[in-house]
Amino acid sequence: MQTIYKTRITKFGSAAFDFMEDKVFVLFGNDAPEDVAEYCLLIELSKVNGEIQKGDLFRLGGKSYTITSVGNKVALNLQQLGHITLQFDGKEDEGLPGTLYLENTAFHKPEIGSEIEIIKK
Repeated sequence: MQTIYKTRITKFGSAAFDFMEDKVFVLFGNDAPEDVAEYCLLIELSKVNGEIQKGDLFRLGGKSYTITSVGNKVALNLQQLGHITLQFDGKEDEGLPGTLYLENTAFHKPEIGSEIEIIKK
């Protein structure tokens, strides 16, 4: 298995977990604008090494989730800004350009320092 992307969570905005009921986390690089950062899991910027595709694995703090769909701007936004939306609803069509859709399953609150990885399956 090839690692396409790897980073870690450095900080949580004060409202980062307000969207858990909607099965959503928002990622943004450490340099996120202050008014946006409060809603985000802040991460270190990292290079995307390959194409992110449906069926690949998204790992959050050691737990793996299958990617069900990839918005057409996910890789670019992730690499340039660290900014994408994670939606745990199992959607299989393309959806929103900056959203990575993950299997509809129970998910957990990560901790500061948790690794985020995307693995080619």
